[in-house]
Amino acid sequence: MKGERHLGSSDGVVTRGQRGKPPPTGHPGVDELAEITLTFEDNGAASLLFGHYDQNLAHLERRLGITANANGNRVVLKGSPVASEQARRVLEGLYDRVRDGAPLTLGDVDGAIQESALQGTLFPTAEAPSGRASFDQIATRKRGPVRARNAAQDAYIKALREHVLVFAEGPAGTGKTWLAVGHAVALLEQGQAERLILSRPAVEAGERLGFLPGDMREKVDPYLRPIYDALYDFMEARHVERGLATGMIEIAPLAFMRGRTLTNSVVLLDEAQNTTTMQMKMFLTRLGEGSRMIVTGDPTQIDLPAGQTSGLIEAVRILRDVEGIGRIVFKEADVVRHDLVRRIVTAYDRDGKGMGARRADGRAP
Repeated sequence: MKGERHLGSSDGVVTRGQRGKPPPTGHPGVDELAEITLTFEDNGAASLLFGHYDQNLAHLERRLGITANANGNRVVLKGSPVASEQARRVLEGLYDRVRDGAPLTLGDVDGAIQESALQGTLFPTAEAPSGRASFDQIATRKRGPVRARNAAQDAYIKALREHVLVFAEGPAGTGKTWLAVGHAVALLEQGQAERLILSRPAVEAGERLGFLPGDMREKVDPYLRPIYDALYDFMEARHVERGLATGMIEIAPLAFMRGRTLTNSVVLLDEAQNTTTMQMKMFLTRLGEGSRMIVTGDPTQIDLPAGQTSGLIEAVRILRDVEGIGRIVFKEADVVRHDLVRRIVTAYDRDGKGMGARRADGRAP
């Protein structure tokens, strides 16, 4: 039986320590422990759930401060009652996904941990809305359902559905571009859009491509490769090639948007922090009837010449009170790439704040 909890201390049940006695793990401030045993019916799914050399369980231990000991298709969770119960929700939810054939990565484990935390919230907040059983998701034919991994991604998917124009800002690795491409592909496959137009500034310094060898596509392709990668994640290669050949999918540098009116399309502008104010205005005014726009970027990684204002920062400021526009801001904690990426982003952010404080005090950076 999936995620069965056996009741009774003799057969590995939820058992609780005596209050007032020192906890076996020695964690300060913990006066009560819980032990939960989960037995999964499908041995193969359980093996995938636990991960290679139980790496998913080890990740769960580090994140929640529990111990998780696996033996065959059974796992024993030990820790505080709250953490142990959260770990149970995580494993049961991930087990369902594995049985449905979904792949499982450490990022999915992180997402399930955040999702389970919101499920266990007693008092609904903006981050944990009342009546929400799980994070929102997008679905494409190739990849199937892709669930948000944190509250910020959940809000992002919701904003993409509700607003004609969405700005998404935040550090690398938060899924801004990837989810935007997935949402655009879903709209295309559902018949809610006729074209998919993906763009980004080709180069930082004025988009001067003439010095590069090759024809125009060979010149700009290296700069647009991240968009291609995301597109191939959500669509079969033959469908991508057919879409590019027929014009149903267009991947082009920002300069190619000038003078056009884009109707019945989903239009994505990536790396928008490297647009000028005039480029951003030009892009936003291309919006035609039946179209949607998504603008993504990281305001901390601006490559424009010194003294030039980012079009993304200006647009967010100017349009902050305009109806019909959504804005999502991702933080360092929302990074969903390798865990080291999260720590790198946090370290750079901390250093940047420290340098700003030193300059404010008149000290040398």
